Amino acid sequence: MRLATWNVNSVKARLPRLLTWLDETKPDVVCLQETKCRADQFPAAEVEELGYATAAHGDGRWNGVAVLSRVGIEDVSNGFPGEPAYAGEAGAEGEDEQMELSEPVLLKPEARALGATCGGVRVWSLYAPNGRTPESAHYTYKLAWFAALRDALAEELAAGAPLVACGDYNVAPTDEDVWDPAVFAGSTHVTPPERQALADLQALGLHDVVPTILKGPHPYTYWDYRAGAFHKNLGMRIDLFYASEDVAGRVGSAYVDREARKGKGPSDHAPVVVDLD
Repeated sequence: MRLATWNVNSVKARLPRLLTWLDETKPDVVCLQETKCRADQFPAAEVEELGYATAAHGDGRWNGVAVLSRVGIEDVSNGFPGEPAYAGEAGAEGEDEQMELSEPVLLKPEARALGATCGGVRVWSLYAPNGRTPESAHYTYKLAWFAALRDALAEELAAGAPLVACGDYNVAPTDEDVWDPAVFAGSTHVTPPERQALADLQALGLHDVVPTILKGPHPYTYWDYRAGAFHKNLGMRIDLFYASEDVAGRVGSAYVDREARKGKGPSDHAPVVVDLD
């Protein structure tokens, strides 16, 4: 089975590239993040022509996740139990936010997680909050989101099914996973609490499937659009593939598809592709 995860940074803007990539790479299951479209507006008909069934979760703003599968989709979960909603201060442009109002309102979780069972494997497509800055309410929300995710995955792992939790975690696990640790000092994505959140997930029995290095010393998955970061390989490894013991033991190969980050109009993330024996 071939599995993949990809933050496409708008599935509609990236649709021609996505369809070409699906046709050439032929993954059996694909987890997408930052789809930026409502679930009912996801281009399911287009991917169906390539043999994929779709489960999508999105509200048309800055988040959105989906799972595409050629091996069936069952037991779809939009979000996970206990998933918090964000109710902090207004933030930077380009970030999904729900502003705190003077009157109490019922807030719902953002579209950041979708689970489905595909070919006998429980698969989660995850798009963790960015965190913005360590002083931001969004950072507190990020840590709360990870804590709730840990509890939800603990219950799923206890059920005993093979499990994969992959996607854009917005955390670099170690200093080796950023191009220059000094540049990120005092910023999100590298703080001890964020990295501890990843360690807490691994403590459940999840394994970080690290892709093969194809260029440079590190298997980065994200490069900023600005300042020629991709061509200079000024990247980060924040798109992660966490697998239960029984899945991790089946991994034959894993790689970052850097070719998908090249050319005209790419996402700022590259797909991670994992082949199971």
